[in-house]
Amino acid sequence: MPLGSNKVALFGASLDLSSAILLSTATASSSASLSFTLPTAYKQVKFGFYNVTPATSGAQFDFQVNASGQSGFNETITSTYFRAKHFENDSGTAFNYETGMDQAQGTSYQTISSSLYNAADAGTSGEMSLLSPNSTTYVKHWYCTFSAMCYDGSSLPYIQELFAAGYINNTTNLSEISFKCSSGNISSGTIKMWGIK
Repeated sequence: MPLGSNKVALFGASLDLSSAILLSTATASSSASLSFTLPTAYKQVKFGFYNVTPATSGAQFDFQVNASGQSGFNETITSTYFRAKHFENDSGTAFNYETGMDQAQGTSYQTISSSLYNAADAGTSGEMSLLSPNSTTYVKHWYCTFSAMCYDGSSLPYIQELFAAGYINNTTNLSEISFKCSSGNISSGTIKMWGIK
């Protein structure tokens, strides 16, 4: 099917690239966290993560949000989390649900990439979508996928493909989102935020 200059074919449909607007970019440099003010004019907010590297090996990469008028990044989340794993030396693989990474009406920061490695050539990259963050009728669904170079301290590094999704269980519009590591700072990396109408 013919497509205009701002569209691409995607799984048999077309995606209008002109509707995605780059809103903000944040770059970490030994940062405790990276936070964004969420826009009010978009049905979907998309984040791109580029080579996010922790200061501490084994740290998780997490997010939380504030509803309008709230603070503390402690909104209620129900989530799911699973991964595929393969070692560099082909010594093992795994595909499993991670019960320690999900929440059931929890208010903690939610893990979206885990067991990160702090080597100079390591990091995690991926994308996340937050749907209808300004709705005052519906809960706020989100989903993400990450690729991460990981290391547990006892074997060779390994690759993980990580999948997480869930909903923020309130019907108040969201105003802020925060990303941080579970231990130590974000050593380096870039996060970009787009709005999609």
